[in-house]
Amino acid sequence: MKIRQILGDERLTTSFPLQAYAFGPSPSDSSAAEFGRALPYHDGNHTLVVEDGATTLATASAIPMWQNLRGTVLPMAGVAWVATHPMARRLGHSHALMVRLLGEMREAGHVISALYPFRTSFYQRLGYASLPMARTVTFPVADLEPLLGVDLPGEVDWQPMDTGYDAFRQFNRRLLGERHGFALFPEHHAAGLRDRRDRWVVTATVDEEVVGAVTYRIAGQGGDLRADDLLTSGPRGRALLLRFFAHHIDQVSNVVLTAAPDELPELWAPDLRVRTEAEVSFPGAPPPMARVLAVEGLRGIAVGPGRVSVDLVDDPFIAGRYLFEGSGGRLEVTRTDVTPGRGSSQASGPSATLTSAGLAALVFGALDPLDLAAQRLGSASTEAAAELRSLLPRDTPYLFPPR
Repeated sequence: MKIRQILGDERLTTSFPLQAYAFGPSPSDSSAAEFGRALPYHDGNHTLVVEDGATTLATASAIPMWQNLRGTVLPMAGVAWVATHPMARRLGHSHALMVRLLGEMREAGHVISALYPFRTSFYQRLGYASLPMARTVTFPVADLEPLLGVDLPGEVDWQPMDTGYDAFRQFNRRLLGERHGFALFPEHHAAGLRDRRDRWVVTATVDEEVVGAVTYRIAGQGGDLRADDLLTSGPRGRALLLRFFAHHIDQVSNVVLTAAPDELPELWAPDLRVRTEAEVSFPGAPPPMARVLAVEGLRGIAVGPGRVSVDLVDDPFIAGRYLFEGSGGRLEVTRTDVTPGRGSSQASGPSATLTSAGLAALVFGALDPLDLAAQRLGSASTEAAAELRSLLPRDTPYLFPPR
């Protein structure tokens, strides 16, 4: 058995069949045609397979992406399509692929990685920490009727996805620089949304600046308007998009959309009968996860004041001792177990022991330092926890795009 990278048309007979079996309905007579249509959108992905002779036993891919981490945009490896032949499961193939894949993406310069797991515990052992889920928001469209009488500055533009794609994509790029946790697909992958032509896109503009965008589909007359993520740069964009939905009062019954984890839909409009849900299930609806691939690559992210020595353990990529310091609002990182002149006296002070997943939970703002022990992600003294809390305060990440 061997692990190797595959390229181009090789995907059609190696990785794609396993991906289709793992993530789609099967069997399907249209699989071959669908594979051919999907091929261009995988062209820039880094895909590995495990092979036993001519048989593909497992596959995993990384999509080269960018992600906002506390205001700094970093190269991120988006892991996807981890799949194993049904007769080769629970033999360690996926674990071996992931270790190899993450190592190669780290060598290529990716500082962080994110994914949607089939099971949290599997990826936690690979250094990933869970992040907050986006919320599913459902409300009767009739409850938005008061918005039709409100004079809001700005306007909306409604187009099919293929013609509205450029404005939508440009707004995604803007939010990448503004929202903690937000990520951006490379163009070769994102173009699939444009080319499927199965959605409408609405953009909200104020003073010639896009302040909101949403893609959606309608199930049919009297059915639901099902929107994807409600993307806004603030309240004005959200209000304009909600008022657009209100124009469908005589066409659909409910609006169902996805909102960021820190949104408060119950405050969007008076008398809005709204249900907000974040249901976790495996493998169908998992929370996203993320990890750090290169600790030194975190230098310069926005932090608070603090100084703490951190021992990172049980990780093939980032294990070691580091000094984390907040200097002028930016993170300084020093590897103290290998850097000449940075001995124990200079790294003295509060110290903590973290797994890679524990570090990721703090860096992404998902957990408080005192949460780590209960989840077996590390330990910190009271003094070290206080320094870490000041240095890396809680900050709700919004992982977009969705699974």
